[in-house]
Amino acid sequence: ATCTRSWTPSRITTSVCSPRHTSKNLQSHLMTSVLLRLPCSRALHHLALQRHLHPLHSAPRGLSGPGRRSSAAVTAAQNSEDKGTMGKGPIKAAKTKAYQSPGPPAADRPNIAQELVDFINASWTQFHAVEECSRRLVEAGFQKLNERAAWDLKAGGRYFFTRNASSLVAFAVGADYQPGNGFHLIGAHTDSPCLKLKPVSKLVKNKAWLSVNVEPYGGGLWHTWFDRDLSVAGRVLVRTPSGALRHRLVRIEKPILRIPMLAIHLNRALGTEGFKPNNQNHLSPILATAIKTWVQAPGRQQADSGPTGTGAPAAHAASAEDTPEAVAGAAPSDEAAAKAGSPAEGEGKHPPRLLQLLAEQLGLDSPDEIVDFELNVCDTQPGTIGGANDEFIFIGRLDNLASCFASLEALIATCGSEAALAGEGAVRGVALFDNEEVGSSSAAGAGGPLMMDCIQRVTKALADGAEGALQRALQASFLVSADMAHALHPNYADKHDSVLAPQFHRGLVLKHNVNQRYATNAVSAALFREVARKRGIPTQEFAVRSDMAFWFSLGG
Repeated sequence: ATCTRSWTPSRITTSVCSPRHTSKNLQSHLMTSVLLRLPCSRALHHLALQRHLHPLHSAPRGLSGPGRRSSAAVTAAQNSEDKGTMGKGPIKAAKTKAYQSPGPPAADRPNIAQELVDFINASWTQFHAVEECSRRLVEAGFQKLNERAAWDLKAGGRYFFTRNASSLVAFAVGADYQPGNGFHLIGAHTDSPCLKLKPVSKLVKNKAWLSVNVEPYGGGLWHTWFDRDLSVAGRVLVRTPSGALRHRLVRIEKPILRIPMLAIHLNRALGTEGFKPNNQNHLSPILATAIKTWVQAPGRQQADSGPTGTGAPAAHAASAEDTPEAVAGAAPSDEAAAKAGSPAEGEGKHPPRLLQLLAEQLGLDSPDEIVDFELNVCDTQPGTIGGANDEFIFIGRLDNLASCFASLEALIATCGSEAALAGEGAVRGVALFDNEEVGSSSAAGAGGPLMMDCIQRVTKALADGAEGALQRALQASFLVSADMAHALHPNYADKHDSVLAPQFHRGLVLKHNVNQRYATNAVSAALFREVARKRGIPTQEFAVRSDMAFWFSLGG
């Protein structure tokens, strides 16, 4: 993990955390926040570290390969020394529900693993994750700020703001804050690899099928998305009766999409040559059949019932524009496309049936109210707790919603009221960025201006004209970039450096890279370990094999 290059403070460490439990009260927990206090130094005052680790990357929820129920990203947390009754079994795979604020600190919450699962199940997209985090902050008494308005900040205040509805920064100003004091932050990211609908999602490959045009986002294991129960979620821009555009979040929980595998009978070389799908040709989800969509089109059943209601087809039903092929959206002729300006304008950008489903989900009177959208393809299977001892979480998007959950829990638990900020001289906070999976270089990403904008505005609002307040604050700041680490895989141990392989139950992971993909250095790592030592938390080190490409995280 690394941090935004444009404002990097002088002391930065990187933590990616592996699970280890030291408390029997936390049996069956998959991840817990650990509140850190270093009395002799303000540099890590009330930071939060989360215990989590996953060996596999970016499959849909509950999947790491062709098998239906295997793990996409597995987090272990049950200490092998823990004895007594385990958890209450797998979490019920019910419909996802809004995450509810639990309140007490992590150490007093024996069901924190289930809370994490519920949080991720509710956060199908980066937009939904930010919405859930915002709800929690409001419930905890944080004040939402508007980036377009002036900020009236004060010592002891607790605030947050969002950008693009997909990134969030929350912070609390210490009651003893003085101009030039530092920021103590945790950075994480809200996005995960997935398939996203293209600007023109209506795709015609065969007149019998309605497909959806998608493209990969980030570095996912795309072969694991085949034969899954998929749907869509994201944000929709809706035109109101007054003509204004309104942002709405949507999530269709019903499985409406499928990326079908080719039968083994038609691909006998699969076992010897492997599965090598082409992302353009083979990764397009099927939405519906053309004839079924035609039969169930609005008004069709009534029109086709005949004058006596016997089901006899009406005489007009077979016009050239009123056929299953037309419903499938056959490509327009060159002349028609030229008249329309583009194929998208001539035929419609998106499958009408998809727009209809979105309108129904949003409670709109007509799909015509939908102006545009940003939709992710999502796996509808909820995550759950599994393993013989309930020590695993079978769920996708742990990278990096686990860190979002842990950091936010720590922030709220350590400043649940203004009184909790007494004696604090710094600004503590969390920054949850979008677009980490594609390099962070966006307005809402860690490589963009978001964090620097926040630090500048907060420092200026509280500086009262003090000289060099911003520059002094940057030099006094400390950031923990909290992302995931890949555990030593029992079947692929050779993919790790033999002496730098993170393992379950052995503590928090510090990531290192001499090429500065991770910003950890000797000073920041030593301070990090010292805080962990004072809390009785073991740490372990990670560096990638010298013959493998190194990974990146926030801002890099």
